[in-house]
Amino acid sequence: MKFFKSLLIAPAALGLMAPVVSNASEVNLNDISNYSDVDSIEFANSFDDKEAKSLLIAGGEGLVDDHSHDGGFSETTTASFGVDMVVGALNSETGSGEATTFDYQMGIGLSTSFTGEDSLDVTIDIGGGDGDDQTISGAAMGLDANSGVLTVDGVTYSFPVGGASVIVGDATDISAAYTGACSYSAFLDYMGNCGTGNSVGVGGAGATAAVSYAFDGGFSLAGGISSPQDEILGEGGTDLIGIEGAYTGDAFGVALAYTDAEDTTYWGLNGTYSFDVASLSVGLETADADGSDEAFGWFAGLTFDEVGPGSLSLGMGTTGNFTDDDDEYYVYEASYAYPVNDGMTITPGVYKAESEAGDAAGVIVKTSFSF
Repeated sequence: MKFFKSLLIAPAALGLMAPVVSNASEVNLNDISNYSDVDSIEFANSFDDKEAKSLLIAGGEGLVDDHSHDGGFSETTTASFGVDMVVGALNSETGSGEATTFDYQMGIGLSTSFTGEDSLDVTIDIGGGDGDDQTISGAAMGLDANSGVLTVDGVTYSFPVGGASVIVGDATDISAAYTGACSYSAFLDYMGNCGTGNSVGVGGAGATAAVSYAFDGGFSLAGGISSPQDEILGEGGTDLIGIEGAYTGDAFGVALAYTDAEDTTYWGLNGTYSFDVASLSVGLETADADGSDEAFGWFAGLTFDEVGPGSLSLGMGTTGNFTDDDDEYYVYEASYAYPVNDGMTITPGVYKAESEAGDAAGVIVKTSFSF
């Protein structure tokens, strides 16, 4: 009974957010793109004069070059911001039991260009809680957990070489150069990259370099390598090597990727197909570790883009890759995302996640702001 009573908190929390939406519209922030989409707006145009630009980073000497830009940001510098607030009413068979939780994260994206064809991008994350004391809902949603401290999450420079695109950076994913073929809008972190987070969605180990090339006809090829910063291509650290081939058509796409993580190799396959009322996305991944049997995982999801004012997503899959001798565990989710205005989207969802320690289920309401 306590579990269902706690669900009443979610609508109340959304009511508290209404004044925030009003203030956002008054300062005309609706044209600013969502941080998670890495779309940018002209940062300089958000301020009325150069003095205001300088005051924005008061005390940050060295961040603004007063000589080259006369006290303001470069005309090519853009920024985007996003905040996610999450209220969850959960019931877990582990020690946490029934609980109502609150989590948040904020992201800042900075981007600038020097030639018009290149891009220097910096991402900064702020998250509540920490890794040892994060709530069940925060962990399930994959929210940042760095105790509210500003943390540089990645510095990436991309530029063209001939007909190819090159990416180099710190804390940059190899898959940033990949095309992929997953159109499902994941609610829980389990569902990210259509269940192929080690292959098609491979991350990075530190210093990363990747290159991609788009051929005529919808084909693309990409690959890269990532190593720990203190031992690039050395024997002590774990280097990641990845390669992906993809095809994108008018109504469907497919991507096949391979990752070598030294003692484990992964193969991943993504596919998506759009028809009249929905789009279907699937993912398959295998993991072959030294001294272990091959493990396998899968995902399937449907997204209905036009259901009333928003979109409906339904998905299920394994919580990881499992061998034939393992007990498989599954996760199920349903979510509905609808935009309140250009700068605010509310996404309520329900889920159930199985694990060896016990099942967890709950209702989560995520409110996303972009400004």
